[in-house]
Amino acid sequence: MGKETNQRGRGDSNSIYPLEMNPTANRAPPPSAPSKGDYKPFRQWFPWLVPTFIVANVALFIITMFVNDCPGNVGADSCVLRRLLGRFAFQPLRENPLLGPSSTTLLKMGALEVNRVVRDHQRWRLITCIWLHAGVVHILANMLSLLLIGIKLEKEFGFVRIGLLYVISGIGGSLLSALFMQSSISVGASGALFGLLGSMLSELITNWTIYANKFAALLTLVFIIAINLAVGILPHVDNFAHIGGFITGFFLGFVILIRPQFKWISQKSAPLGYHSSPVKHKHKMYQYVLWVIAAIVLIVGFILGLVMLFRGVNMNEHCSWCHYLSCVPTSKWSCKSQTQSCLSSLSGNQLNLTCQGSGKTQTYWLDDSKSNSTNLIYQMCVEFCS
Repeated sequence: MGKETNQRGRGDSNSIYPLEMNPTANRAPPPSAPSKGDYKPFRQWFPWLVPTFIVANVALFIITMFVNDCPGNVGADSCVLRRLLGRFAFQPLRENPLLGPSSTTLLKMGALEVNRVVRDHQRWRLITCIWLHAGVVHILANMLSLLLIGIKLEKEFGFVRIGLLYVISGIGGSLLSALFMQSSISVGASGALFGLLGSMLSELITNWTIYANKFAALLTLVFIIAINLAVGILPHVDNFAHIGGFITGFFLGFVILIRPQFKWISQKSAPLGYHSSPVKHKHKMYQYVLWVIAAIVLIVGFILGLVMLFRGVNMNEHCSWCHYLSCVPTSKWSCKSQTQSCLSSLSGNQLNLTCQGSGKTQTYWLDDSKSNSTNLIYQMCVEFCS
């Protein structure tokens, strides 16, 4: 009654077959294509290198404070938190408001100082300076930033690429700083951190096709970068290291953080039974173009920068306005160099210091054990002239 039938004679037997009114009614629907919002084809890495970097930076700061030995070099009464920290006490706040060691100790540990890099051929300072910090405030700010930014990037791209990005960006920041900031020493991981920020921007641009909410992510990242660079125009902040690290990381991101286009990923990872138009190329043409341009800029930039540095070029002589990129003077602060120097004369245990900046003169009496301490005399000069 309910179904149409068709009777066929075949020998002596009669068979009844139902007619198929809708041949596709019981078939499963074809699998749908993966969407960008819920599809995550990339491997997630366990982040161990960035925490190792943080531990290494903290350990080096502790070693630096041990070498500094403020009570033994300056005198117990002048050091900050002497009773609590003992040998690890901080330099006087007038000398180092960041709660850290003296500039002499930082130079011993490998701080960037242009004359020593150029004249004494201590080129390793371009690398060692990115692992040192000027004080507790300095290292806390940098390590917190590294924790927030670096962990995320290492999870997405792995320890090899993020390790290279961190170190090369740090060297790029040191190089630009050495070309412009030639009257002071420089330490800190800020250049490497800004390299990570720059790489996040270039990664977003070169991998544009795999992201949802592209413009919101771009505007947010640009805002964060602009705020951080703006802080660099304050005095006593080496913004050239920030800019150099950012530029290096930005171009390096095009080279080592490139990812396949979304259609190619979908084609390779699509479920069985799903058919889409084939994609022949793993990357889009604009990704290849950006890769080539960025690689050329990095190689040429590093070669030119190193050649100019080792020839003793001071870029401030060729760019009269560039110093404003690192410090903008206002009625609230000055951007003049705070480097202190003294004329000293030692007669027995009597030390006479004359501050060359202000012309002030002061007489000190030294213990026999400290009368020949060059480090102590320098520290007394810095404290006296500050």
